Amino acid sequence: MVGGHTVRGAALINTLTPFWPQRAARLSGFLYLVVIVGGVIAELVVRERFLVANDAVATANNILANERLFRWGFASDLIASLCVVPLIYLLYELLKDANRHVARTAIFFSLVGTAVQSMALLGHFAPLILLKRGVMLGVPIDLLRAQSYMALQLQGIGYAVALAFFGGTMLCRGYLIARSAVVPRAIGVALMIEGLAYWANSLIDFVAPALANTVLPILMATGLAEVALCLWLLGMGVNVRRWQELRALQ
Repeated sequence: MVGGHTVRGAALINTLTPFWPQRAARLSGFLYLVVIVGGVIAELVVRERFLVANDAVATANNILANERLFRWGFASDLIASLCVVPLIYLLYELLKDANRHVARTAIFFSLVGTAVQSMALLGHFAPLILLKRGVMLGVPIDLLRAQSYMALQLQGIGYAVALAFFGGTMLCRGYLIARSAVVPRAIGVALMIEGLAYWANSLIDFVAPALANTVLPILMATGLAEVALCLWLLGMGVNVRRWQELRALQ
């Protein structure tokens, strides 16, 4: 009886196993989509729209005139950061058999980057506290506007720090994909290029900010690698047979 139960249990596991990585891949693709859309809304639709270069007055007026949208920008970035945590786990499970040491390194890069990005979000929310509550405390409005503008600037620096860690994530994740071939190797190579672009972007932000606008288009172009990975996971999933072969080698 025990042997019969064991055989039936093994058969059940073998029946279910091929579907687990596909479900994980599709869920990863969905979470990746939320992360991408949330980041685009927060950075391009809200912060880039509200922040007027070298004009604290106009920036403050934009925030106060569109407070609800500004709050939604914060919320979308926070939701994206929350989705990163299960995404990290799912991608680790899908890719870890290619190289467990690199896969663990990717986790650490991702968690640190997400923590830094989440803390930097305080700079996004700070203008609302300063502009609305600071006036009630009798703080001069010109000072509050300047502080609000600088808070958004600091948020941008925090984001650049986070991208430096995400650059490490992309290098590790791209290597794992290229080695495992559970999704097309070309996506893995593109992710590694994106990781290098993240590092270059952050370095230039810190040491040569005047050149930041010239590097940004390159960063945006390499960011298409993550879009490609997201869409592939959503539409095609992973190569289950290849995933099983790697799992069997462990």
